[in-house]
Amino acid sequence: MANNFELEGSVKLIGDVQTFASGFSKREFVVEVEDGRFTQAIKFECLKDKTSLTDGLSEGDRVKVTFDIRGNEYKDRHFVNLVAWKIEQAGSGSPDGGPPPGDEDHPPLHLSEPPAGHGQEGDDDIPF
Repeated sequence: MANNFELEGSVKLIGDVQTFASGFSKREFVVEVEDGRFTQAIKFECLKDKTSLTDGLSEGDRVKVTFDIRGNEYKDRHFVNLVAWKIEQAGSGSPDGGPPPGDEDHPPLHLSEPPAGHGQEGDDDIPF
């Protein structure tokens, strides 16, 4: 597929490397992405030598994942896999390994929307 896709979020889960009898290996990981009021948990997989991309990542790390979408059919069922081939640290976490700072460009929903009734006529009364 000619399209590459990117997604940013926080690592929620990193699975173990799975090696199969054929010698094929994969590692699954989950990235949480804010989507309005709901958080989406998106599962990716790294294949073969790309399983090492998740080495050094920890749960809670902010990452940007570059991936391809793969689809296949097995016994009349269709499957879609998100295959990661590049993972970058997103944001600049503190050097001491503490949690990364908040995303100032996108404040939490409860701070980014005015309370009901604001932003309408009469909004220019300044309380001080």
